[in-house]
Parts: sequence; structure tokens; C-alpha cells
Amino acid sequence: MNIPEWLKPGIYGMVLGAVVLAVVGFSWGGWMTSGQAIKVADTMADDAVIAALLPICIDSASTDINRTMKIGKIREAADYKRRDALMEAGWATVPGETSPNRDLAKACLDALNIEKQ
Repeated sequence: MNIPEWLKPGIYGMVLGAVVLAVVGFSWGGWMTSGQAIKVADTMADDAVIAALLPICIDSASTDINRTMKIGKIREAADYKRRDALMEAGWATVPGETSPNRDLAKACLDALNIEKQ
């Protein structure tokens, strides 16, 4: 099949335009693949669950009889071990679960602001 000479610049323009459109769309336009969209949705869902469970952790910490002792242990722990110390205190264990939630422990540690107490 012979393509007319006057049609070739139009075809090249369409191909180049499609490439430029894809690059601009994915770089600055906010386009994303379905895999990336799933990752973003999972992260947002996890953040929402932690935000919903945070009051349980704070309430557990405020009503604990041994609060002073446990806060002392958390303060004594190195910065990178404080989340583990809070998990050992039992405040990051949601009722009905057998093990503490690490993300909840980090959020609770930030919310309790142990250094200022």
C-alpha cells in the first residue's frame, strides 16, 4: 500500500503527539496505572483504620492503672524501641485481637506525646 506523501507528516504528528500526551499526563497530569491506584487506595484505607482505632489506644493508656510505670518504661526505652515498649504495655492491642498493631502503636506514641507528660 502506498501512503500519499502529504499524509506522512500528519501520521508523524499524531504519533509524536500521543507520546508527548502520555509523558505529560503521567508526569504532571496526575494519571496513574491501576497498580499505583491500588497502592494509593490501600495506603489511604490503612491510614483511615489507624485513625479510627487511635481513640481506643489513647483510652487504654489513660485508664490503665499502671499508667505511670508503663510511661516510665516507654521513656527509658531508646527512641527506636519506644514503639515496642508501647506495644508491650498492651495499649496498641485492639479488643478482640491477640497481638498489637505496629502502626497503631506508632500513631498512639505520637498522640500521647510521652516526652511532655
